Amino acid sequence: MLIWLSFWGCRMMQKLFLLAVAGALGTLARYGLGGWVQRWGGASFPWGTLIVNMTGCFLFGIVWAIALNRVEISGTTRAIFLTGFMGAFTTFSTYMFETVQMTRDAEWLLAAANVAGQTVVGFLLMFLGMTIGRLV
Repeated sequence: MLIWLSFWGCRMMQKLFLLAVAGALGTLARYGLGGWVQRWGGASFPWGTLIVNMTGCFLFGIVWAIALNRVEISGTTRAIFLTGFMGAFTTFSTYMFETVQMTRDAEWLLAAANVAGQTVVGFLLMFLGMTIGRLV
């Protein structure tokens, strides 16, 4: 039993370490790409965020399709790339992936609620948080 717990703990620590490294790399990639695009595009529109989010959606889609249709990618490797790297690069890709999955399952109302809820409610909560933050 002790050997099994030791092995599990070691594997779990390895996975957590790799998630953290992938997350750090995703953060640096977001910062670098977003900053470069923003400097190139100018300050009138959040071009950096737009390009990072669209790139994240594109890369997430590629990795997911390859993992499902072409190459056997372990759950751990998928988690490290999609949760670690992509999660730090952009959560927008996860939001879009989950919405697309709902549409594939013909859950149109849930997909629309997800888009409307995250966009509208997120906007309202951001506004509310900023308002409360100014008052504190």
